[in-house]
Amino acid sequence: MKSKLVAGVITLIMIFFVANISYGQSADADSAWKELYKNIIRYDLSGPLVFGFDHYIIFGYERLVNRRQSFSINTGAVALPNSAFISSDSFFLGKDIKNTGFNISFDYRFYLRHENKYDAPHGVYVGPYISYNHFDRGNNWTFQQSSNEQKPVTTTTKFNILTIGGEFGYQFVFGKRLVVDLVLVGPGISVYQLKAKIEGDLTEAQKANLHDVLLQLITQKFPGMNYIFADKEFDANGVLNTTSFGFRYMVHIGFRF
Repeated sequence: MKSKLVAGVITLIMIFFVANISYGQSADADSAWKELYKNIIRYDLSGPLVFGFDHYIIFGYERLVNRRQSFSINTGAVALPNSAFISSDSFFLGKDIKNTGFNISFDYRFYLRHENKYDAPHGVYVGPYISYNHFDRGNNWTFQQSSNEQKPVTTTTKFNILTIGGEFGYQFVFGKRLVVDLVLVGPGISVYQLKAKIEGDLTEAQKANLHDVLLQLITQKFPGMNYIFADKEFDANGVLNTTSFGFRYMVHIGFRF
């Protein structure tokens, strides 16, 4: 998965480089272009609606290449919310050991000439994107099979999502500085990898039960994961890999400078 991510990033960087060479000279020759605000810093408002404001903090930067094109990068910290890990009938959640993660994404935007009255970054855009999410969660559990038998259990859950696709969106510009960016549709192909390591004195059947609990909790929290992981099971090493459709939708608020 890491090699695929690196390859995608290199491809995007090459696109940015070629675009800057192709359009840099003509853009710099235009005095009106020189006076434009070519940079945007922004904050992702959509992620916190799913994960919570204390578990999802993503900032982005967009740079105009010319009057109709731009590239952007978004990155920040993400984590699985506490409500995503609840107790089952036999396993009772204890102390959180670890709850970290990160997101990084790139896109290249083409603001459509015939659909937009204004120059970029105002208006309708389309373009490719690549996005990578990594979640890392560690928990202590108590397994209670009967009133007289309790066993301590530790789980380490790693969830990775790599998505490559295309997006359609609209960016509003209010006044000269304030922007609101809407990624309306972002279909893609995603590689999903879920790893669950279990440490404790459990039988193979009990470990399989706990794997099912972890999988159910992921599917309940992430939109669409019940479809992605339908009929999927962990292998003997506690790993679940699958490739399926992915998606992207985002709401940003930003500032031009």
